[in-house]
Amino acid sequence: MRAAFGHRSFVLGAVLVLALLLAAALSLVWTPYPPEAIDIAQRLQPPSAAHWLGTDSLGRDIATLLLVGAQNSILVGVVAVGMGLVFGVSLGLLAAARRGWVEEVVMRLSDFGFAFPALLTAIMLTAVYGPGLFTSIVAIGLFNIPVFARLTRAAAKAVAAREFIAAARACGKGSLRITLEHVLPNIASVIIVQATIQFATAILAEAALSYLGLGTQPPQPSWGRMLSEAQTQLFQAPQLALYPGIAIALSVLGLNLLGDGLRDLLDPRLARQR
Repeated sequence: MRAAFGHRSFVLGAVLVLALLLAAALSLVWTPYPPEAIDIAQRLQPPSAAHWLGTDSLGRDIATLLLVGAQNSILVGVVAVGMGLVFGVSLGLLAAARRGWVEEVVMRLSDFGFAFPALLTAIMLTAVYGPGLFTSIVAIGLFNIPVFARLTRAAAKAVAAREFIAAARACGKGSLRITLEHVLPNIASVIIVQATIQFATAILAEAALSYLGLGTQPPQPSWGRMLSEAQTQLFQAPQLALYPGIAIALSVLGLNLLGDGLRDLLDPRLARQR
């Protein structure tokens, strides 16, 4: 704990991520106004006591939209990264443990997955199922699977070459037991750091998909769609694009700083090299 609180990147990242989580949690129980409330008479109002950050072109409270929009960012990040962790880590461990044709099949499937980035996958899913939050989650989650699969395979193969793995085999332990008891705990730190980075990438991807109209649909607020709606009033009310842009930037920055700090804390050799 002393090392964690003394690490500036970790502390700053943790504060920003905590602010994101608190904003989403607060919006579950309270918001200044209902997120779907429209008041045309109050459109494009500047910040005031009634509307802390002003209102948009439909008279909706911007602070409310930002708070509720944090829910979607966290939801997409958690589910999409969770998909990558569950399926990607499992496939990576399988490829490292079995080798041979199993490893070859898993790696070629990963290469195939990299050929379809989240945006292209979202376009294909939208053509079949229509745009929505579910489309964003599935598209981003599918892209995360090969990322974690390749990372896990490389890290697991490096650990498998260590002496204590050979000692475990000499004791009669099977591949599954060695993978779960020895390999996975020793690569957990690498996976955790990558998860924080992919979480930030998921937030950016969700904002991009919503900006293009493929993600979260009205009336559910989304930071990406707030940017899309603000571009028509960019010169008249530039703050409409400024607030969601800052929210996205701070969230991604916090997660990247948190991942950087975790990498140093979980692998002290990196901290000594700096």
